[in-house]
Amino acid sequence: MKKRLIAAIFCCCTTFWFSSVGYAADPQVVVSASGKVSIKPDMAEFWVVVKSDAKAADLAAAETAVRYSAVQSALRTAGIPVEDTPTNAYTVSPRWEWSPSLEKNILKGYMALHTIKVKVRTLANTGRAIDAVVQAGADEVQSISFSSSNYEEFRQQALAEAVGNAHRDAVIMAKAAGGTLGELIEVSVSQPIYGGRPAFEAMALRSAPAQPPTEIAPAEQEITVTVNSTWRFIGSPVVK
Repeated sequence: MKKRLIAAIFCCCTTFWFSSVGYAADPQVVVSASGKVSIKPDMAEFWVVVKSDAKAADLAAAETAVRYSAVQSALRTAGIPVEDTPTNAYTVSPRWEWSPSLEKNILKGYMALHTIKVKVRTLANTGRAIDAVVQAGADEVQSISFSSSNYEEFRQQALAEAVGNAHRDAVIMAKAAGGTLGELIEVSVSQPIYGGRPAFEAMALRSAPAQPPTEIAPAEQEITVTVNSTWRFIGSPVVK
């Protein structure tokens, strides 16, 4: 009975190996390969935080509501529609402070915090949107990230490349082993890796209109897809 042939390929170092791990009726070639596509992002997302402190919870909530309204109005002026600026989080919580003399926490007031998730569908407008919320009274701009509106198209390109690479490597392996490659038996795909998405935290202080506008320049990104494939191995006839 013929031994089963297993080949493993890792895209990071293009290393191959063969191992015999048992017996099977049909010898096989097993290959893992990746496809990678570089893209330029055309959208951005960031979080805006407005918050207020007051002696009473209702006062903190009311002040935050006023500032939230101002930020949303500024986003409309910057060309960001309301459906792209939903609430991400909202809290009203007590603010405690430790008293060394009393050896206990003392209630000092309340904080109301409203976080808005902003999606900018035209990358060039990102800096303008950030400047708008800062000048409208936002306390923080957090976690800026970038993405592509054509993600699915690029993912499919990377997937096709991964399958092509797997087939090419399987052919080479089968030939090197003294046979030919048969039909595809099984193929599966791993979760795509969307790399190069820089995200950073930034405290946005209120700036005067005379300040230079904020410029955003994201790096190129990569989508990597890995497939695992199994092919039939056709060995050369044994000459007696």
